Formats: sequence, structure tokens, C-alpha cells
Amino acid sequence: MMSGYLSKMEEQGFEELILIHEPSCRLKAAIAIHSTARGPALGGTRMWYYPTEEEAIDDLMHLARGMSYKAAAAELPVGGGKGLIIGDPNTDKCRELFQSYGNCVNKLNGRFYTGKDMGVDEEDLTCMCEVTDYVIGGESIGSPSPFTAYGVWKGIKACAEEVYGSPGLEGKVVAVQGVGSVGEVLCQHLAEEGASLVICDLDQDRVEELKDQWGARAVSPDDIYSQDCDIFSPCAAGGVINEQTLPQLKCDIIAGAANNVYKTKNMADAIQQRGILYAPDYVINAGGLIFVEMRRQGITDDEKIKEEVARIEGRLKDLIKRAREEQLLPGVTADIIAEERLQLR
Repeated sequence: MMSGYLSKMEEQGFEELILIHEPSCRLKAAIAIHSTARGPALGGTRMWYYPTEEEAIDDLMHLARGMSYKAAAAELPVGGGKGLIIGDPNTDKCRELFQSYGNCVNKLNGRFYTGKDMGVDEEDLTCMCEVTDYVIGGESIGSPSPFTAYGVWKGIKACAEEVYGSPGLEGKVVAVQGVGSVGEVLCQHLAEEGASLVICDLDQDRVEELKDQWGARAVSPDDIYSQDCDIFSPCAAGGVINEQTLPQLKCDIIAGAANNVYKTKNMADAIQQRGILYAPDYVINAGGLIFVEMRRQGITDDEKIKEEVARIEGRLKDLIKRAREEQLLPGVTADIIAEERLQLR
């Protein structure tokens, strides 16, 4: 049933794929270490239920590989990995489960550092911390969301300079899809610079609460794609640019905090054919990862961390310039840069 995974590991450059089963606490889990070429693998652990084990492992490998590329693009001294506990986070959690998983992380002797991801909270991390030192998280380190938002804002400025000749955003219309913990802070940066905002979120109460704060115009989630704007900034779910939504867009730039923004790879060509500049997601949204890694190194000065996150602007400018000169898609250029740093080329 799980055939072909050694071949997939070879094709995608994976170092380890660890399957875990502990009957005493009904733990079923996996850890994927994509690369330690630049340092220990770093990536969160999520708890989620999948229809099949194959879907679970395929998603895990996709996420782990993405972490390697994100860390390499951000020039961090870490590789990429990801952990997965298969189960329902609403009904299957217990202290023993997370301690057992933590023991498995501990056995890797620092090859893999992890933290929280979807379905895993601070209390779960505390259980893991009782048995391993290779967990990053807890209330003491703070939230990475403001740093993700700060990096996205800087990345949008890099895109604006390429398209409009100036990084200034005053008077630009930005449609922000999702005003959660990252989207809200991003809107604050944009509003303070004088941008006009169009916002949406699945939580309509939150939209109503925030729109007056920035003088934003609120629209429904279905209508966000068709708004006349300069910049479309997806900051919620992935896969939002697809065959149905792309024709609706009326923007010059797509740049946001969401991962895996387009549904399929052919969308990257379609975006460029529309004359829209796309900021590769794992380059522009790396601020949170930079924050976590610098905290892992013991750096607590937020201003110093912000200085490092601000380098996203320069990295994106260089990437866009290289893509233009080599007549490549920005996403392809991002992959080439990451693979060069991961010694995969």
C-alpha cells in the first residue's frame, strides 16, 4: 500500500522518512526530513486526519520539501522537515500521545527541530518539551505572525518597484484576502503607508470590526477576486488562484502570505500571460520562519530579527531581476536559487 516512497524520496531529494506507531497511546505519526545540507531540519508538526495514509504521507513530504526551499531562499542555516500525527485534533489528543511523539523527535538527536502547526497548540508542545529539547514554541518565544506580515509588506514593496518604478504604496489599492493574525498586521502596515484597502474574511464579524480601523472597503470572500486593485494579497488558504478565479483578477501583482497560492503549476504560466507579477510564496512569506530560527539561536531582540526579515525585499528584487533577465517564471527562478543553496544542482 505504501509502495514507491523510496523512489519518491530519491526523486525529491529526501534524506529520511520515518513512520511511527505506538499502540499504547494509539500514536500513528511520521516525520519527513527533506534536507540537512544547510543545518538541522526545521518544521512544525501538525495533527490532522486524512482519508488515506498515502494522502497523509504525500502531504507531509510536500510540506517538508517546501520548508527546505523556504529556509534556503531565506539563507537560513537550517534545512527542512515536517512532522505529522495522524488523528482528529478535536478528539484524539492526550498527554501520552504527545510525549510518545516527543520521544521520537528526541531520538533524532537534533536532526529535526519542530514546533506547532495545524491542529497542534501550545499545551501539546508543553507535553513534548517534557521529553525533548528539540521543540521550539510556547508563549515565551512570542508569535511569528507579525514578522510574517512585516516580510510580506517588504516583499510587496519590492514588487511595486518592479511594476511601478517605486516601492511606495501610497494611493495603491490592495485587496487583502484574509485578515487573520497575519493579514491584520499586514493591513496595518499598508494603511500606515497610505494604501487603500479592500478586505474580506470568512469571519464577517472580524471584517466589520476591522474595516473602520483602516477605512477599508469590505467585500464578500467570493467577490474579492473581481475587485479593481493594483495588488492582490492572498493571506488565507492556499490554492486560491485557479481556472475559475484567475480570469476574475484585475491586478498587476499577486503577493501575499498564503502558501501554495496557485492550485496547479500551469497557473504560474497563466498568471504571467495575464501580465501579472507573482511573488513566490515561500520567498515573500518567510518572515515567520526567520523569526523562529533566530529564536532557536537564542536571539531575542525583535528589532534585530526585523532587520533580517526586511532582507526579503532585497531578495525578491534580485529574484525578479534574474527571472526577467533569464526569461523564466519567478517561481522557477525561486526554485533554482533554493536548489543551488541546497546543493541539488
